[in-house]
Amino acid sequence: MASIYNIPSHIKAWVYYEYGNIEEILKFESNIPIPDIKEDQVLIKVVAAALNPADYMRALGFFKDTDAPLPIVPGFDAAGVVVRVGSKVSKFKVGDEVYGDIIEYAWNNPKTIGTLAEYTATEEKVLAHKPSNLSFIEAASLPAAIITAYQGFDKIEFSAGKSILVLGGAGGVGSLVIQLAKHVFGASKVAATASTPKQDLLRSLGADLAIDYTKENFEELVEKFDVVYDTVGQYLILIINFWLYMKLVALLNTNLLIA
Repeated sequence: MASIYNIPSHIKAWVYYEYGNIEEILKFESNIPIPDIKEDQVLIKVVAAALNPADYMRALGFFKDTDAPLPIVPGFDAAGVVVRVGSKVSKFKVGDEVYGDIIEYAWNNPKTIGTLAEYTATEEKVLAHKPSNLSFIEAASLPAAIITAYQGFDKIEFSAGKSILVLGGAGGVGSLVIQLAKHVFGASKVAATASTPKQDLLRSLGADLAIDYTKENFEELVEKFDVVYDTVGQYLILIINFWLYMKLVALLNTNLLIA
């Protein structure tokens, strides 16, 4: 396998040894064995990683029946640099800048060492070359969100000429739904909801109609749309998810990982 020098045998990472509330179980460790790679995998030096609802759902034990054995380094999304490649890897070489969701199926045998680590290993098929016009942080924020956004279009077989109303257009998934609808799928009209300060953002993303949900009830719109894409969901679940997510962010910010 191809490699570069100065790859450590042990790495720093965030780890939990039991399931539970993320702010209570997550520990910072500095002596985790670096993951080995298989012939179809690459080893990535992580530059940036993103947090998603799946991360704290996993920590709470939602996937424990099919999860990897504890202890677990969480994290699904990352951007970084390839430092080692397996013998059957053909898409990437050492030094390539890449990004992706390293765990193909979040609920089915996810990896023990995720992206909240200095290095992580994954199959080449789940990675893409990082666009040169995106920073590592920007690239790391995309994988899970854009997969979610795209799968919605795929499920409803969205096509050019259809109109769409996006609920929650300023969020991570919603902002990508607007751009995909307008610039990839060729929607005839894109409308989206957001709060007052985010109306200009909606328009900059490609929304033809920006709706301020604090002043207007989208359910009372005279205009009809072929598709309504709801990125918000049930209000109670949204509040719970946001609360848990903020707890995880606050915990990580108290002890930043130093690569």
